Amino acid sequence: MTGSERTEAHALAAPTASSALEAIGTGAYVVDEQGCIIAVNARAEELLGRPAAELLGHDAHDLLHRGPQGQQLPRTQCSMRQAFHAGRPAQADEDYFARADGSVLPISWLITPYGIGDRRAATLVVFHTSEPARDTGPRPEPTAQSLPELQRLALLAETTAQLTSTLDVDEALRRLVALVVPRLADWVVVDLITERDEVWRTVVVHAEGGTPVRHEDLQGPMPPIPAESPMPLSRALRGVASTLAGPRTYQGTPDSGIAVEQGRLFHATGMHSAAIAPIRGPRAVLGALTLGRTENPAAFTPVDLPLIEDIARRAGIALDNARLYQRQRKVAETMQNHLLPQMPGVEGLQMTARYLPAPDASHVGGDWYDAFPLSDASTALAIGDVVGHDLEAAAGMAQVRNMLRAYAWSQHEPPSRIVERLDEAIQHITDVTMATMIFGRIEAAHDGHRQLSWTNAGHPPPLLISRDGLANYLTDGHGILLGTQAGFRRPDATALLPPGATLVLYTDGLIEAPGQSLDTGLDRLRRHAAALAHRPLTSFTDQLLHRVRPADNDDDVALLALRVPEA
Repeated sequence: MTGSERTEAHALAAPTASSALEAIGTGAYVVDEQGCIIAVNARAEELLGRPAAELLGHDAHDLLHRGPQGQQLPRTQCSMRQAFHAGRPAQADEDYFARADGSVLPISWLITPYGIGDRRAATLVVFHTSEPARDTGPRPEPTAQSLPELQRLALLAETTAQLTSTLDVDEALRRLVALVVPRLADWVVVDLITERDEVWRTVVVHAEGGTPVRHEDLQGPMPPIPAESPMPLSRALRGVASTLAGPRTYQGTPDSGIAVEQGRLFHATGMHSAAIAPIRGPRAVLGALTLGRTENPAAFTPVDLPLIEDIARRAGIALDNARLYQRQRKVAETMQNHLLPQMPGVEGLQMTARYLPAPDASHVGGDWYDAFPLSDASTALAIGDVVGHDLEAAAGMAQVRNMLRAYAWSQHEPPSRIVERLDEAIQHITDVTMATMIFGRIEAAHDGHRQLSWTNAGHPPPLLISRDGLANYLTDGHGILLGTQAGFRRPDATALLPPGATLVLYTDGLIEAPGQSLDTGLDRLRRHAAALAHRPLTSFTDQLLHRVRPADNDDDVALLALRVPEA
């Protein structure tokens, strides 16, 4: 990698990684596959006496690692370097980093693999110094059962990396469980407040032989949150405070339904000690995290609460992001599904359509399909893609589709002329800049055949598959896309659809994949469509989507399939 390439990579990686590193609380930096620093937090800058600009882009070993007397440490003698190349976690209790002023900073460190978004695997380095801090007040002494400071910081770093890299609520909860059991507790319980202000015991997991086992019999709806109860879970669900609890906490007369359920939980699990912390999002309390111990004889102490609070806080941010993402996705999908039509019943034809949204909720877009009967007893078919991936593109798609319907119904003209009228209109009365489209009509021909006439405005070509599995693209009738204001006359094309033939119209999300040519995607579609020609149309369509759509697709897909019945 050249110096300019490395600088560009650092600029892309640093904002995402550094924001996560700031939450760690001690020195931390991330290195890329070559061992060059790509992100650093403020605490590391302070400990090393170097601003980020003097750290980013430099080889971490060459710049920082030293022997006890400040001498350069050979790479062959560096245990951190060896673990880095092996891609495994490692730690050391006595090592040395060079400060900017030439002095040596005694440190202990821990490294672990670390992912940054779509980038390749990186490595996280967490370190702290054994020198006394100059400005810190007295801190509580950890108990014998508490995690050492470095492990606590590493756990927080891992929690941040794990929870912020998913936008799925269930996956975030699964990762949270894996982070805390059995490392911190034998039991983990998550109570979440739903969008309707109901409490749901979503997770009850026990570490059995190191394997998390879910106890669904203890999960389910919970009573409402009491407004004034001093009991630990009630306080956590109101966001008041973190608290320690045990079986005796709930032995008295319960003051609420939640206290009854907590007493049942302690009795069923046998927990002798628990720590309960609020799960807070940026805008509201989302629930509560309960960690409990049964096999571990050590009880939780107040020293453990800050770590559990930090974990719960990170979980709250991840869950809030996941909820917002899923809410946005649901709104976008609902809008798109309402805009897309149901297939009409046409005697002598089978039709089915599918729409798959993009993986990213913000990528709801302009892919669309349509089929409708015309006044002359023919059937109109259309598929298109309005440029853009947002709600504006989806709204533009609806405008184009409705205008096309109006022109096709009222004007008894060839497909090319209908699309010419549409092209002229969208330039003046819509916000659509560019779009691709195929518009055609199907009418009866002879001996069970159907005739397709169509025009293509810059769209991937239709695919025709015979009942014997011969698959060919219909490349005639191709013209430029809509919105170019070129004013050219558009061509028409015709083709016979024999009995048993299947016609497939689709958008580019079905065939395009990063790093592959369009011809590769077209060939993949052709081969799979030919192999599925004997399937019923619904099965044909579903299997075609499953087999052909690229795994790393980031676009929505619309597909319209039509079949002429056997004679």
